Amino acid sequence: MKISHDSGDRRVRRTRAAIQEALTQLILEKGYDSVSVSDIIGRADIGRSTFYSHFTDKREVFDDTISELSVFLRAHSDGGEIFAFSLPLFEHIVEQQPVIRALFGRGGHSVAMRTTTNALSGVIGDDLRARLSGREIEPAQLDLLVAFVVGGYSSVIGHWLESKHRYSAAELDAAFRAFVIPGVEGVLTAPGVA
Repeated sequence: MKISHDSGDRRVRRTRAAIQEALTQLILEKGYDSVSVSDIIGRADIGRSTFYSHFTDKREVFDDTISELSVFLRAHSDGGEIFAFSLPLFEHIVEQQPVIRALFGRGGHSVAMRTTTNALSGVIGDDLRARLSGREIEPAQLDLLVAFVVGGYSSVIGHWLESKHRYSAAELDAAFRAFVIPGVEGVLTAPGVA
């Protein structure tokens, strides 16, 4: 039987965090594909049954770790400024540079990109729907707009990973806002949006 994610038990939270941290360290050392559940168990210094009482496999550990991104983004969405989570997101990315490079840089894992894209898409879609406040937009047009914004984030992060220039989080956020926000606002205020 799996232990609930929302358990208030500190021991459960510490164990889950230790497992997630072990996976992150191992990904940095040898890449996602080379990590086994046995590796995670050894690094976290837990028993096999303890691991399986929290997670079914390494993919679930990974998904759970990445899914915290949605919580992070929503915690930094204030409903005022469009994509208010943007600067905190870039600050987090810059702070976590080694992990981000391991997950998304050359040789990074497609699971990381897909999970991150899904988390961003959900939060961005919610932000855009809230800004429409009663006005209607074709679902296909909203999907394209979300894809455009997610692509903007992905492009800025990808460039940052490959660039020799050490951009600050503020520079990344300013570039994203300068390139993407005018297009988004144009769509949201277009005459076709009723």
